[in-house]
Amino acid sequence: MRTEDAPLIRLEDYRPSDWLIDTVDLDVSLHPQKTRVRALLALRPNPEGQPGAPLKLDGDELVLKSLAIDGKPLDASVYTVTPQALTIPAPPAHDFTLTIETELDPSANTKLMGLYRSSKVYCTQCEADGFRRITYFLDRPDVMSVYTVRLEAAKAEAPVLLSNGNLVAAAELPGGDRHFAVWHDPHPKPAYLFALVGGALDHVRQDYVTADGHKVELAVYVEPGKADRAGWALDSLVRCMRWDEQVFGRNYDLDMFNVVAVSDFNMGAMENKGLNIFNDKYVLADPQTATDGDYASIEAIIAHEYFHNWTGNRITCRDWFQLCLKEGLTVFRDQEFSADERSRPVKRIADVRTLRSTQFSEDAGPLAHPVRPRAYKEINNFYTPTVYEKGAEVIRMLKVLIGDDAFKRGMDLYFERCDGTAATIEEFLGCFAEASGQNLDHFARWYEQAGTPTIVASGRYDAAAKRYTLDLAQSTPPTPGQTEKQPVVLPIKLGLVGAKGDLPLKTTSNAYAGDGLVVLDQPSLSVTFEDVAEAPIPSLMRGFSAPARLDLDLSDADLLRLFSADSDSFNRWQSLQSVATRVLVAAGKPGADADVLAATADKLGEALRSFLKADGLSDPAFAAQVLRLPAPADIAREIGGDVDPDAIFAAHRKLSTAIGTALLGELPGLRGALAASGAYRPDAASAGRRALRNELLGLAALAAPTEAADLCEEQFVAGDNLTDRLAALAAMTLIPGERREALIARFAKSYAGEPLVLDKWLMAQALIAEPGTLERVKTLMQHPAFSLGNPNRVRALIGGFAANLTQFNRADGAGYDFVADIVVALDKTNPQVASRLLGSFKSWRMLEPGRKRLAREALSTVAALPNLSRDVADIAERALA
Repeated sequence: MRTEDAPLIRLEDYRPSDWLIDTVDLDVSLHPQKTRVRALLALRPNPEGQPGAPLKLDGDELVLKSLAIDGKPLDASVYTVTPQALTIPAPPAHDFTLTIETELDPSANTKLMGLYRSSKVYCTQCEADGFRRITYFLDRPDVMSVYTVRLEAAKAEAPVLLSNGNLVAAAELPGGDRHFAVWHDPHPKPAYLFALVGGALDHVRQDYVTADGHKVELAVYVEPGKADRAGWALDSLVRCMRWDEQVFGRNYDLDMFNVVAVSDFNMGAMENKGLNIFNDKYVLADPQTATDGDYASIEAIIAHEYFHNWTGNRITCRDWFQLCLKEGLTVFRDQEFSADERSRPVKRIADVRTLRSTQFSEDAGPLAHPVRPRAYKEINNFYTPTVYEKGAEVIRMLKVLIGDDAFKRGMDLYFERCDGTAATIEEFLGCFAEASGQNLDHFARWYEQAGTPTIVASGRYDAAAKRYTLDLAQSTPPTPGQTEKQPVVLPIKLGLVGAKGDLPLKTTSNAYAGDGLVVLDQPSLSVTFEDVAEAPIPSLMRGFSAPARLDLDLSDADLLRLFSADSDSFNRWQSLQSVATRVLVAAGKPGADADVLAATADKLGEALRSFLKADGLSDPAFAAQVLRLPAPADIAREIGGDVDPDAIFAAHRKLSTAIGTALLGELPGLRGALAASGAYRPDAASAGRRALRNELLGLAALAAPTEAADLCEEQFVAGDNLTDRLAALAAMTLIPGERREALIARFAKSYAGEPLVLDKWLMAQALIAEPGTLERVKTLMQHPAFSLGNPNRVRALIGGFAANLTQFNRADGAGYDFVADIVVALDKTNPQVASRLLGSFKSWRMLEPGRKRLAREALSTVAALPNLSRDVADIAERALA
């Protein structure tokens, strides 16, 4: 269905289902081409629905084999059926059972939605609306049912049979070549949380006893021969279960918890009740095939999906407009877990980098939408950074606004009041309003209004009166469908920094909530602080207390003083980022003054050299973040319009090279001091040392290419872990020539049998900022490691190229045409992956006129094609609107 033909689904049109399904008994006989699904549904009229309403069940490419009510076959004259829907115009007016038998071809399901078979494993993905590809159903999140599932398969093909809940029976069938397993989940759940897995899988397991004394069998299932790489995922699961008990008071509620890793998966992972299914890149890890970043991601994503057990499963969302209620809240929870497990300041910096690079750019483009959108044509296209990352920031702001104690009371009340229900944002916020005694109606605007607010701040000091006045104002630019913006609630954590550190904060302003918090909830306000002994430098948005841009006109000298004296780690990092951003924005525009860039490079180099000498070894992970300049894409976003990617990249490269040159003298000593001793460990401290060591290597590659190439080759050969070997490759990609190509070939040979490692190899080449990269990518598409049918391979190579600022945005438009062609090809087999790839055009409007025209032409070509999927047509339509 083309998007113009698809119905526009609106939040205000929501009404309860006319029918409810209390229980679902599924009998699934697995077969590669002819899987039979028998569904027995116990239906009853919904007291809140329309009396006498027809029964309309969702389907998607289904083949109906039989239909019966209360065990009696239905005549075809009393129902209508298509592959997309099953309607019984006059169902019984009382409770009844409906038996539906469908037949599926899992091997032909390249969409990887519903039930599919890939790499000889049967697997499901039902969020958002994949269950309707298994059987006809009321496929909406507010219809919650108790499931009992019987799975049957050839024992040789699928010795492991898993579904939601607890295993209640299993046996061989007569003849011994087939067997079955019965699973029961006592907790009502919507269809999107249903899951099954069947295949030949290895596993690791462990018993766990919850804080309330309940024994749980934990297991992580992986492809045969990879069980030795599942230990970190299992360890992460145990740690996050204990953390959730201690921090949120949440105990697990089933006898079993299973994680399954599969190699073909559209998403990162899925939180199905008791049976989490993962993309294997977020489960498999050992020092030779996973980087420090992979270990951290596995830890975070295992936690995210487990935390969904309460924030998503036990309490689900009433409709898909409430998606942020489970995703934003659960992202916040996994961020807090990772911060406690690792370094809270470093985690905060990393999360803000992600927010700015993905969500701020989404807010600034044609695909901008509120955290809770008001309408959609294709819900799959709203699994976005706005829903996830900005949704998490809204939760974090709420915590800052009402305080830790009230936030905890609000969470406890939410778990108590909404357990077992399909909830709304209003119900969620109502719990915190009650717990805190605050009116949160104005705060709720964050869920309704798109765009990134800008806070304009300025200060003035009255030395005679020892008074400092801070003026604050906010505005939010227009976004598609929302031209007029209202003020939002902005909690601004702040300090005033003097020569010896933070100064006392004394004020009678109503906007001051205490503990360094000013609440800006109107277009503008002023706050005056008394008894300020010296002219201070304001340190605003400490900890990045709100997802907003800050316009504060401090001099480079003031910012560098904050870098050395601020008590807030985030703002120490931010101050240096601000200096670099300012000069890169200026240098990326026409008529830039090269002398200004050189002067700033000198100041940054001196500040960084002093910092590394004094503090570089005390917190290497933080130091690595400090050394990393804002990305060229971040500079493009800050410029906002008439962007020339080549000019931005040239300025960024010049500044990076100058900083690398300034630090060359520190390189040998620091790299030596940071060298590992003993076997590889993935802990935060060890990862931090490697991060700083490798950040220095990347700067050296720009400042002293020949010497750095020697270091890259030495590190690759001597490296006992993928982190260091991949860092050597990444640094070498900055040094054109035969040595680079030789190391690229050597890396591929070393990891020829490791698809997930070769993904990194593909991406490293796709990100090379040189004119030959497009042809390199086209050549790599013919490499045995690449497959257009595997989402991971596509995201690595094609997604990597689309993230390459200069080469995707080539002045001749060839980069746009290439990605558009891939989107069209993918749309025929996997529309979800295709639509996400098309999202790489989200910032096309900010480009200079020539590139803007070419990007629009590529988008228009895609949009004009007949028979596009709803996923791709929707993105193209909104991007061009």
